Amino acid sequence: MRASMRMLLPAIALCAASALPASGADRVKTANGIVESTVPPRNGVRSFKGLPFAQPPVGDLRWREPQPVKDWPGARSADKFGPTCMQRLSPNADYWLRGDGMSEDCLYLNVWTPAKSGREKLPVLVYIFGGGFQNGDGSEPRYDGESMARKGIVTVSVNYRTNVFGFFVHPDLTKESPHHASGNYGLLDQVAALRWVQQNIAAFGGDPTRVTIAGESAGSISVSALMASPLSRSLMAGAICESGAAIASLPPRPLAEAEQNGVKFAAAAGAESLAALRAMSAQQLQDAAARAQGVRFSTVMDGYFLSKTLTEIALAGEQAKVPLLAGSNTEEQGARAVLAAGDPTPETLAAAIRKFYGEKAEPVLKAYAATTTDEVFEAAMHLASARFISYGTWKWTELHMQTGGKPVYRYLYAKVRPPYLGMPGQPPPAPPAPAPGSAQPPQAPRGAVHSAEIQYAMGNLDLDKRYTWEPADYDVSKAMQAYFVNFIKTGKPDGPGLPPWPAYRPETGYQRMRIDVTSQAEPEPHRSRYLALDAVVGR
Repeated sequence: MRASMRMLLPAIALCAASALPASGADRVKTANGIVESTVPPRNGVRSFKGLPFAQPPVGDLRWREPQPVKDWPGARSADKFGPTCMQRLSPNADYWLRGDGMSEDCLYLNVWTPAKSGREKLPVLVYIFGGGFQNGDGSEPRYDGESMARKGIVTVSVNYRTNVFGFFVHPDLTKESPHHASGNYGLLDQVAALRWVQQNIAAFGGDPTRVTIAGESAGSISVSALMASPLSRSLMAGAICESGAAIASLPPRPLAEAEQNGVKFAAAAGAESLAALRAMSAQQLQDAAARAQGVRFSTVMDGYFLSKTLTEIALAGEQAKVPLLAGSNTEEQGARAVLAAGDPTPETLAAAIRKFYGEKAEPVLKAYAATTTDEVFEAAMHLASARFISYGTWKWTELHMQTGGKPVYRYLYAKVRPPYLGMPGQPPPAPPAPAPGSAQPPQAPRGAVHSAEIQYAMGNLDLDKRYTWEPADYDVSKAMQAYFVNFIKTGKPDGPGLPPWPAYRPETGYQRMRIDVTSQAEPEPHRSRYLALDAVVGR
């Protein structure tokens, strides 16, 4: 382990983890004790689930940075996923969980490995779930690691604290912190998981010097933040950002602003002290968060995990100097997010842009000019997607291209997903209601919606029974997963049988890979749109 990494781990024992030969069950010796899986290997892949990477963040450890795992005697079972972190589940959410119940005691990760011993030094993928920092879980079938492991990659999915449990900020928390910081506990959980990987993944046949971190949406935002933070930027060899960066998408708020948000929540919860808040049950705390009007828990410029914005960090060239594969989807958000209930006319589009940007609207009006109905829908869909999440993703690729010192590979995901059939065991969902003030029902997706690519990239279509997949879907999944696998193994997505994917840079016309039934590299056709937005909102 590198000396710089040892400095990050003063409280964690640095004894080397090693693999043990199977004795009835499959056993692996980690730094804190033996883990044992009795689940038979599937397709040559061994799985170890529910492995603790930090102490349970309960009682006095609620709203503290994750603490090192305590050693355990004997063998610890690794047969099932750990509990899902506390969250409110929406019946219409685009995810479902396989965790063992729900609890604050949730800091567990899962490992899938094709290695037969701890001597193989295979590349490693650590996947971070999305959900707006409010929901999600490492047990989701979309993130299942078996398919990636069959491609020769040790795959890890992780849990981290979300919503009020992971991102509560309060002046008293800042005062009691040895780092004079509060909030970002969910991000610090991710750092702890990456440190666990550095310490233990060799025992599962992985190479700690070849760790690629990946995530989608809030997971992608997390990846960009982990690349920027001094606590984690030495813990990775590559990064994959699927739809999101902590620039324009859920950017970290100033600490003082977030502290006042926390004071407002504490008052609404009827708690006069941190002790009172910590004395509340997890369910009471979650219910109080649901009742608090105008209070949202997300990332913060805490002065510890992050002391500067990602833009400032990247302009100074202080982020992780690793290859980056990043992109977004064609319909991250629908055109109606811009057009509202108005007719799809150039006038409606122009009025929306003026409303968004006021006196600064002219360059955006020019970049998003449209004449026909189809052009209006396309421009509005692009603008809605950019305002939601794709501009921030683009900005991070631009910055890393300029100062990261390693190649950037940019994509646009375009495969339209089959119609949604509903959750397993539930009737199909009812058609959506018309937009307010409109007699017309919402249009079906015109492009690839937010999060649609995950199952394809991870090779997990067969685990998701909510859609009727067609042969074309499997073709796209095969190609996209192959690009990801190649990148994780070599730092480049190119490989035999795949359309060439050049690095994103001026010399090649800012080419990016359009991933669809027929994938191809092409120059970014709407770079002028992003540049116009950057001139208006970039900083």
